[in-house]
Amino acid sequence: MDEQSTTSEEQLHEVAHYGTLDGRPGALEYSGFQWFLFTSPTPPPVSPPRVPFNPTPTAIQRNESLIKAFKAAPNVLYERYCQFGQLGVLGWCAEFEELISEVKGLGISGDMADATRDCALQTCRDILKLQLDVQMQLIILYLSGQISRLRAFLDQNGDEDYPIPSFPLPSEEYDHP
Repeated sequence: MDEQSTTSEEQLHEVAHYGTLDGRPGALEYSGFQWFLFTSPTPPPVSPPRVPFNPTPTAIQRNESLIKAFKAAPNVLYERYCQFGQLGVLGWCAEFEELISEVKGLGISGDMADATRDCALQTCRDILKLQLDVQMQLIILYLSGQISRLRAFLDQNGDEDYPIPSFPLPSEEYDHP
């Protein structure tokens, strides 16, 4: 190590004899000096300590009730559609919004289990697979928006299984300049 440091000092001393750009002596010119040849080894990355998750009985009960609600959600939606048609879907969306709020509360408090998250995402996929003949585009957009909110909270992006809205196009007969 001593030889290397003297070699570096000799290089620095040799380089220091150069003048500045305006020709004045005494200023150091480092253009030929080799920097960072002898770096210290990098320490291994330190992972943060993992805190064991010990849920409270209340958190376990909330997770279980949410899983039960998510498993029933597609069937309840279809039943509401059969009973009340498109307005049943609209009413169910309001109930689904309350379920999303409960999931957010559980997630923000740090008590949501992976099984609850997985069940919620599966429910979103199942709801979008239902063959509901909803003609009111506002209801389709509202339902898709609710599912999108839940997926965004659960960090599930990139799904392209949303229904494609079919807005009526203006007639060429009534085009105005």
